[in-house]
Amino acid sequence: MTSKMAEIWEELKSVLSGSTIDAVLPPLVFVIVNNLLGLDTAVITALALALLLGLLRLLRKQSWGYALGGLLGVVLAAGLALLTRSAASYFIPAIIGSGLFFLAAVVSNLIGKPLALWASHLTRGWPLVWFCREDIKPAYREVTWMWALFLGMRLMIQVHLFLRGEAAALAWANTLLGWPVTILVLVLSYIYGIWRLRNLGGPGVHEFEGGKNPPWEGQTRGF
Repeated sequence: MTSKMAEIWEELKSVLSGSTIDAVLPPLVFVIVNNLLGLDTAVITALALALLLGLLRLLRKQSWGYALGGLLGVVLAAGLALLTRSAASYFIPAIIGSGLFFLAAVVSNLIGKPLALWASHLTRGWPLVWFCREDIKPAYREVTWMWALFLGMRLMIQVHLFLRGEAAALAWANTLLGWPVTILVLVLSYIYGIWRLRNLGGPGVHEFEGGKNPPWEGQTRGF
């Protein structure tokens, strides 16, 4: 069990080392300051915080993409809040993002190009032809449906709270349904995906690349 947990932790490191704080902290600070000091001050505070986080990333020689992406996201969200004079509008980009990812998951499965398959191929660089095998591809299709279910649920909650104008509830919903639940979904995806690949009986990616004939051991690590 310990080795399996260590394996899962290694798989998640790349996700956790990304723009987690940049995504979580500015919206929470925005809502708190909005409740205490008003919308204009909240916008200024969120922008200043995003700029500070970006500068810290650059000083630590981290990817400038994270710094710029986080800052641009806050600028867009804050601009929408100012234009509409509604704190709830700060979360429109997050709602649009959920909607786009939900559509990508559903459409990719319907056209036979599962989102999970492409995500793994692009991040790991494994041969696309391996992913497309009939004894491999179903695992990625089923995981993509799992993602679609989660994204659809998150989108419905976000839209419901936005229509009610509940900015504080939206902030907490985005936070809780953001990284915490996303990490849980990724862990479950990994565990299910590895089990399903073994169940399908196909070759592991390294066995495929090495041209090994069956019987195969199957995929033992990485999804």
